Amino acid sequence: MKELYWIKRTVVLLCVAFWALPAKADEGMWLLPLLRSQQLDEMKALGLKLQDYDIYNPENASLKDAVVIFGGGCTGGVVSSDGLVLTNHHCGYGAIQAHSSVEHDYLTDGFWATTRSQELPNPGLSVTFIDQIEDVTTFVKKELKKDKNPNSMNFLSPKYLNNLAKQKVGEKFLKANPGTQVEIKPFFGGNQYYMFVKKIYPDVRLVGAPPSSIGKFGADTDNWIWPRHTGDFSVFRVYADKNGNPAEYSENNVPLHPKRWMKISIKGFNEGDFAMIIGFPGRTNHYYTSWEVAERRDIDNAVRINIRELRQKAMLEEMLKDLKVRIQYSSKYASSENAYKNSIGSNWAINKRDFEAVKRAEQAALLAWGKEANAPQYENALLTLEQIVSDRKDLRFRKWMLEEAILRGIEFTSVPTDVDSVVKALKGKDMKCIQAQMSSLSNAFHRFFDKNYSPDVDRKISKIMLAEYRRLIPSRSCPEYFDIIDTKYKGNVNHFIDELFKISIFASPENFARFVEHPSPKALEEDPMVLFARSVKKERKALNESLQEFEDGYSLAHRIYVEGLLKMRADEPQWPDANSTMRLTYGQVKGYSPRDCDYYGCQTTLDGVMEKEDSTNWEFVVPKRLKELYAKQDFGPFGLNDGKMPVALCATTHTTGGNSGSPVMNANGELIGLNFDRNWEGVGGDIEYLPEYQRSIIVDIRYVLFLIDKYAGATDLIKEMDIVLK
Repeated sequence: MKELYWIKRTVVLLCVAFWALPAKADEGMWLLPLLRSQQLDEMKALGLKLQDYDIYNPENASLKDAVVIFGGGCTGGVVSSDGLVLTNHHCGYGAIQAHSSVEHDYLTDGFWATTRSQELPNPGLSVTFIDQIEDVTTFVKKELKKDKNPNSMNFLSPKYLNNLAKQKVGEKFLKANPGTQVEIKPFFGGNQYYMFVKKIYPDVRLVGAPPSSIGKFGADTDNWIWPRHTGDFSVFRVYADKNGNPAEYSENNVPLHPKRWMKISIKGFNEGDFAMIIGFPGRTNHYYTSWEVAERRDIDNAVRINIRELRQKAMLEEMLKDLKVRIQYSSKYASSENAYKNSIGSNWAINKRDFEAVKRAEQAALLAWGKEANAPQYENALLTLEQIVSDRKDLRFRKWMLEEAILRGIEFTSVPTDVDSVVKALKGKDMKCIQAQMSSLSNAFHRFFDKNYSPDVDRKISKIMLAEYRRLIPSRSCPEYFDIIDTKYKGNVNHFIDELFKISIFASPENFARFVEHPSPKALEEDPMVLFARSVKKERKALNESLQEFEDGYSLAHRIYVEGLLKMRADEPQWPDANSTMRLTYGQVKGYSPRDCDYYGCQTTLDGVMEKEDSTNWEFVVPKRLKELYAKQDFGPFGLNDGKMPVALCATTHTTGGNSGSPVMNANGELIGLNFDRNWEGVGGDIEYLPEYQRSIIVDIRYVLFLIDKYAGATDLIKEMDIVLK
């Protein structure tokens, strides 16, 4: 407990006045219903020309109704009366990849539907509209008081809260509104609650996407980097039944006619102009304690950086050798690289701005305030949080290593492991039962061994992952199956992996076919892939259970800690951590200086694409058609006054994962771009906003329209949009 008492020292308390300042300009992910009371005046001072009800109106259509959850983790903006949605290329990447093959490589060549009938359906992809947002704090807290267990976790339980949501709206409402779901989300650690009424449309079709040489230009080298020159966008359309209700895919479905769609501005902007973003940021950790900051840096981020660097190097080597492998692993690689660079930037920010000291000062301020207010519960909460973080250190490191190196790093850990029923059927010799179980096993095998899986790549990466895992995790803390590796294979992971891929039923379609032809319960029971995967999953379960013992105590203490901060700052606007709910952030179009004597402007152009071109590097290949348009300066109405073609911009808006695809709007609420990234110097904003460094990276809407119109020739899509010229 030494650190907690250390932060009480006078030298720290003298800093409190500095560290406990109100929220910095441009900081925050604000709840839309509270705009008028919290941020509207500041937004207008920066240039906003709208009223709060233009952005959010519970009674009538507003800008809020043109912003959607795209898939499970991105945002999109509706841009036409026929349900056209713009999002990022990387958000639509999975759908584009699913439709791609060596014969029709839409990742490389792009895709454009010239008629509605050519638009491609995407099973499993949905678009979600937020119909209503309601503060239900009083209702939820009244219900929570009925729970007599002082340690109950219902205050954070999604199941409990969503049952309350259904209770509040009633079954009659849900039956009368097809495709509608309700959920209640906790905010500020369970000190506040909002209910969201959502309408989910499962028929979403791919309309267009540029080639990856545009949509992913710069790929891994430029990821999390500004200046940026990526045309990161894709186009989809939402379909509904003839009554406008959500419906599964059907040829009889029609384009959705939404309540609201966005106007698009091509008149441009100047540095310093107002910008705002509405989206669905996934997660931030604004209310971390100093101990959690250190834990994030020294365990979570450190493990991810180390393991993913090894995995990505091996993956990329194989992708560059073989076109088929590149298609199979491009999405996996991009996802891995994204989190890898995020962790690097997060650690840079933690150290650069000494977030530990920031949080220590915040804690010291609360201790002083709590003492004056005769509220010892806040000191007790901090003592508890410090102890919990210390006690879970070893378990957390083991969990991160298992997740990153084994469960994420080794693909064959996802082979079917629930095979007991198959074994039982085979031993029972009931042919009808055997046929049913074998059919189920076959389906499970093909879900694992799908078109995006390469056993050769998995074999190579598995050897690297296992070697690093064994180097950092003591034998006594490894999954049980590692005893067999040590005894049977003398600890030689390469020998183990090679034999695994030779003999396992699940190592190849040929092996599986031989098993199906002559099914043996013993072979299935003793299959090394199954036994290894089971052992790993058993270890994960044990670690999760051990860590869960800390979670309840942490959540209860954290709620009290955040309650104290809210009360201490009751006269200041406060924003809750991101939790995948709709938020607004605002700021200015503005460049930044990443280091001494170095300044990056707020706008990039097509000139930069041509400057970066490298035909020998897949990340920086420029399509022939784009070079032709550039040579002719054929930019249509989308170019700048100086004859250049804008590509991207950056702004001081506060964004995080989940904001990908979020519409970026000017002071009139007109679309000027799509958010698609952050600069790596700013990813520490998930913990503390960095005004000097924090920048959202945005594809300029003029570049999007230029590519749709001039590059793809999809002029009908341009005609469908509501474009503001002046």
